[in-house]
Amino acid sequence: MKGTFPVEAFEKLQTPFYYYDTALLRATLDTIRREAGRYEGFEVHYAIKANANPKVLNIICQAGLGADCVSGGEIQACIEAGFPASKIVYAGVGKSDWEINLGLDKDIFCFNVESTAELEVINELAAAKGKVAKVCFRINPDVGAHTHAKITTGLAENKFGISMRDMESTIETAAAMKNVRFTGLHFHIGSQILNMDDFAALCNRINDLQTQLEKHKIKVENINVGGGLGIDYQHPNRVPIPDFKSYFATYARHLKLRPGQKLHFELGRAVVGQMGSLITRTLYIKQGTAKQFLIVDAGMTDLIRPALYQAYHKIENISSDEAPATYDVVGPICESSDVFAKAVDLNAAKRGDLIALRSAGAYGEIMASCYNCRKLPKGYITEDL
Repeated sequence: MKGTFPVEAFEKLQTPFYYYDTALLRATLDTIRREAGRYEGFEVHYAIKANANPKVLNIICQAGLGADCVSGGEIQACIEAGFPASKIVYAGVGKSDWEINLGLDKDIFCFNVESTAELEVINELAAAKGKVAKVCFRINPDVGAHTHAKITTGLAENKFGISMRDMESTIETAAAMKNVRFTGLHFHIGSQILNMDDFAALCNRINDLQTQLEKHKIKVENINVGGGLGIDYQHPNRVPIPDFKSYFATYARHLKLRPGQKLHFELGRAVVGQMGSLITRTLYIKQGTAKQFLIVDAGMTDLIRPALYQAYHKIENISSDEAPATYDVVGPICESSDVFAKAVDLNAAKRGDLIALRSAGAYGEIMASCYNCRKLPKGYITEDL
């Protein structure tokens, strides 16, 4: 089954471009609010790094979600899109001074701190402004996730976070500082996770850490479990909205929140992944010795996940109802890795046919580059057409 697209409208647009189905985005946001709303104290932030298209951000902001940022540029994009600073959290292992100062100037909700060295800088910069910065400590829980090695972040050997053995001493260090206030713990074990047991394992680790801290009379106001919920890349038409019900229920069942504690989530891919497609046009059908190539005008510069992670994206010929044929779908970039898929069956294609690379709403437009001096593709929402 192919997706439904406004093909006639697409024909008038310069390819490649990103298309965002705002009806699906809004349905996804409604599901998130409904399922998270079943539980007291659940707060959802959208991870800006998944997609920062201003029109997409505006819709997410209007739905009432907060924002999770990993750069000063993302903080600025959030403010411009209308997100209240009181709902912005800022993480990242390498926050520069100007980025920290921006967060301080905007009075964001908190900084997710990843090292003692960073904590000292935030305290110093906050002191210079006569402010007190709220901080959560990102703890590396040494919990593995059933996902790609390059998007696993919770193991001891990853660069992210503070080790569990240093957690108490770091909190004590913060308590001695005048211009920071410890307000919670932050975790994130990776992304594109579909096994709820991974999240349950994180809950069990957090429960143990909370008990450990309470023995030292350390109170934690906020628990931030990051994001990580994946999408179904194989079946974007059959499963357009992720299983938010099981996701939030897993935390409600396994995490032992204390009275008054807030539980924060930072969902990115799960919010925007399925609503986006990269639309490209067939340039040539090239017959090789043992295979045929479908050469399109989009490349790894426009969707880098297949080249970077060997990731799968469902591909559809939305211009054709012909019998299927088998192709290697490749782009025009001067790199051997500029391949979207090998030996994929598509409705038989000809020059000019429009091809949709599905599930490109996350880590598509936001990761695009100008390599080979290519122009960045435009992003269109449904209302633009």
